[in-house]
Amino acid sequence: MTTDLTAFAREIFDAQPFSRLLGAELTAVGPGSAEIRVRNRPELRQQHGFVHGGVLSYLADNALTFAGGLALGGDALTAEYKINYVRPAVGETIVARAEAVVTTRRQAVCRCSVLALRDGAERLVAVAQGTIVAAGARQPDLPPTPTGQE
Repeated sequence: MTTDLTAFAREIFDAQPFSRLLGAELTAVGPGSAEIRVRNRPELRQQHGFVHGGVLSYLADNALTFAGGLALGGDALTAEYKINYVRPAVGETIVARAEAVVTTRRQAVCRCSVLALRDGAERLVAVAQGTIVAAGARQPDLPPTPTGQE
């Protein structure tokens, strides 16, 4: 099962052009968990030299969605998430570790820790929580879209 799960997750991850652009790696998966890493390099930093909040947000969002999707047993999308930045991200590598906390038939509520690895030590830099839905799950009824707009 783990091999199938890993192969499934890797196939989805490898199909993400943005993940390739950032140089991100899917380093661990389980039934309801995921870990994604990115090496810190100059083009991922903001003007103060810290890893940009957008990179931390990407890591949290993607790890949450993988954890939730694996808990739900298939491809998934983020319905919503929130992130709290707790300290500047400095270090050689940034890691997002997410796990499903509660899973129903249609959604998984997940949490994620984003850590900076520096000199062998992990330091928490952000915390996120999100709701993940199966990609084929029925979405809440929305008002009709005006003609010609999507």
